[in-house]
Amino acid sequence: MTEHRSGFAAIIGRPNVGKSTLLNALLGQKIAAVSPRPQTTRKRQLGILTIENAQVVFVDTPGIHNPKHMLGEFLNQEAQEALDGVDVILWLVDSSTAPTEEDIQIADILSKAARRTPRLLVLNKIDMLNPDDESARGEEYSNLLNQATVMKVSAARRLGLGEMLETLIQMLPERPPEYPEDQVTDSYEREIAGDLIREACLIRLRDEVPHGLAVRIDEFKERENGMAYIAATIFVERESQKGIVIGEGGRMMKTIGSQARKEIEDMGGRKVFLELRVKVSKDWRNDPNALKQLGYVKKK
Repeated sequence: MTEHRSGFAAIIGRPNVGKSTLLNALLGQKIAAVSPRPQTTRKRQLGILTIENAQVVFVDTPGIHNPKHMLGEFLNQEAQEALDGVDVILWLVDSSTAPTEEDIQIADILSKAARRTPRLLVLNKIDMLNPDDESARGEEYSNLLNQATVMKVSAARRLGLGEMLETLIQMLPERPPEYPEDQVTDSYEREIAGDLIREACLIRLRDEVPHGLAVRIDEFKERENGMAYIAATIFVERESQKGIVIGEGGRMMKTIGSQARKEIEDMGGRKVFLELRVKVSKDWRNDPNALKQLGYVKKK
């Protein structure tokens, strides 16, 4: 019988290095929200890639950073707990910049993680790096994490992904697949829809509004005509932010809704009726009750 490899690979890194972009590129479809804003990913999400003789279960994680509120503490805990029990740790870094304090923090976390777990150091955004600087930049990151296999990719341009995937698969144990071959994520369509609405907000809004914004799906119903009805609430921290999200004459809200609806329709393959409202939840990122209602529960 031909050998079959299967296992879990945690994708870890600081905010905005391209973790979700890499996941979507490897799967060949969008399951994770992506934006130019840091901390777009707020919860762990599985991305399941099944190919001949192998299944890789990627664990996408929030970016590790220096937290300034209770939400940030939750995000860091989500990321660090993803390292427990995985078969490979994939540390994604932005090769277009030198290592930051956050990168050093992550290297320290990885050095204390299960020592037998193989590490794959992936230099992303290699297309933005001067070729003459590749060797030196790779060495800067390699020096932070001993005994890690180093790969170079561009997730956005899908460069080097095949070679990286082959290397990763060889690090996985020989065992049967964990999930059916047609399953691509453990997240429900309802959850992904919430992330795609927040993604549209992050792309369209400026200043500090995106960082203090959360989305709750209030209703998700299948209608007899095959259309999905989704009602969602966008939470902000101040009344002034509410006005920005709605926009003059409701134009910003319509723009956000239109973009989010298209992404949700592309994901689900059917028409969507999307109803949005905005609500103020003062300082929700530091409010334990609000965080719990939104699903950001920090474990003790």
